Amino acid sequence: MPLSISFELSDQDLEHFVAAQRGATEAAANKSQEEIIRAGEELLKQAQATPVPDFISQRLTKLDNLIAMVRDEGWSLSEEDRKRVLAALVYFADPADVIPDSVPVLGYLDDAIMIELCVRDLKHEIDAYDDFCDFRESEARRLGLDPATVGSADWLESRRVELQNRMHQRRERDFGAGYGASSGYASRRNYAASSWRPSIFRVR
Repeated sequence: MPLSISFELSDQDLEHFVAAQRGATEAAANKSQEEIIRAGEELLKQAQATPVPDFISQRLTKLDNLIAMVRDEGWSLSEEDRKRVLAALVYFADPADVIPDSVPVLGYLDDAIMIELCVRDLKHEIDAYDDFCDFRESEARRLGLDPATVGSADWLESRRVELQNRMHQRRERDFGAGYGASSGYASRRNYAASSWRPSIFRVR
């Protein structure tokens, strides 16, 4: 019988995670972008091979989506936008988790909370990328193509530019020069059933 539990983290509670993110950023100072991405992918692979609660698995699909954003040839983020996403991923490159991943059941709880914070901060990037993936899927199918094989096709370019411009405008509108101050965000998508993207994590 399923059990529903909800809890709220205060600003003081969240400060533990903010401090952990700062520590991870310092620890990752000498890591390359590729090392940061690979660390996130390794976490997903380990979690995929371990029984994890559904509520954590659902958050891990969001991490998978963030990694796909920087891996996706068709989406082709600018260096500035790419660094913004990578700055959110550095926590997952730090082996000194708030809760060690080896702890049964709850080992990925801190990762799940950090993913929610990342998703909240990157809501406009995620919305734009979701819309891009939907467009690529529908157009590829219409053209009789596999969306996994289209790469950076010319017919994607104008839509990509349009969506990334929208992303920048909304980010500037909501966050301005103080980008990083978060606003609430509830995910609108079930990533397990979403359009194609270069993902590695699958919900069981």
